[in-house]
Amino acid sequence: MVIASVRFTALVLLFTLPASLAFAGAPETDTRPTIAPDIREDESSLKLRRGDFVVVPIPISNPTLDTGLVAGAAYFYPQTEEQKKAQPASVTAAGGMYTSNTSQALALVQQNYWRNNKWRFTGAIGTADLRLSLLAPDESPEGQSLDWHIEGQFLFAKLSRKVAGHWYGGFNLRTVNANQDFESSTSAAGFDTGSDVRSSGLGVAVEFDSRDMPINSYSGRYLEAEALFNDEALGSDNTYQSYSLAFRSYHEMNESLVLAWEMQGCQRAGSTPLWDACTIKLRGFDVTDYLGKTTASGQLEARWHLSERWGLAGFAGVGQYGSSFSGFQEHEAIPSYGAGIRFMVLAAKRINLRVDYARSKDSDAIHVSVGEAF
Repeated sequence: MVIASVRFTALVLLFTLPASLAFAGAPETDTRPTIAPDIREDESSLKLRRGDFVVVPIPISNPTLDTGLVAGAAYFYPQTEEQKKAQPASVTAAGGMYTSNTSQALALVQQNYWRNNKWRFTGAIGTADLRLSLLAPDESPEGQSLDWHIEGQFLFAKLSRKVAGHWYGGFNLRTVNANQDFESSTSAAGFDTGSDVRSSGLGVAVEFDSRDMPINSYSGRYLEAEALFNDEALGSDNTYQSYSLAFRSYHEMNESLVLAWEMQGCQRAGSTPLWDACTIKLRGFDVTDYLGKTTASGQLEARWHLSERWGLAGFAGVGQYGSSFSGFQEHEAIPSYGAGIRFMVLAAKRINLRVDYARSKDSDAIHVSVGEAF
């Protein structure tokens, strides 16, 4: 998942794929954001393992999808000792999600590495049936919500190559066939709210990653810039562009304290499907509350290690959005702050189970997931 971004594919990747891929990837020395530690040799009751095949159940809870479970399974391709030193193990993974609001998703993921980790490929195909809610557009009473049902299929592929040092460059493609319906008829300027919308695009991405470990970084920097061009010539119903930029920084202050901060920006240009709108990637509210053509956010988090397994976190951030779907609170500061508990389920790989309580302007929420928020 992340799996995070609330467009259709972002929801699936944010809430489904990262949870399963968090256990399907690479050794500790690899820092690519879509790669996570290979845990075949770790001793833990969290997983079931037979040979190179691993199965992991993962609890999730958030205000967007309610409470549920992700089941992830992965097959790691055998490597020679020489290959293990040079690159991560290639892997085929599958993830399934079901939540208490009857949202469900299935995905199949492939990751491959060649030429001593100079070349990397990530591909995903899946289907989802998501039950969401929206703040109604501004012609409705403020605070009124609408049921939003999205179902469809997606295909994603990304090929990248190491350019120099910690820099990678690559190309990606994405196709989404989505059917959506609302509790009542609705529309918004600049967004396509049609019942059947196909989106197909090609894009480019640039990454810099010097983090010590991707799933729970103590030091290093991460930068990612992406552009995706959806066009009718590629089979898309709409011609529009998607741009995103993210920067994260991690600082180990001492043996028991890590400070982490991030900044993110998103922009859509053209007639954008509502499920591909920009979102504010903070905690404490339903991500569908703030859908817009542009969003920006920043947050700071302090992470304390109380013991080998237990930890605490405190966080605060702010975001804003423009050209919104609902029209409410546009360009106003949307706060996010709270605290959480951490339990390290796999100490050797720094994999945490986190429970966060977060507040925002008009709401609060509990978030349960595996892996840090960023």
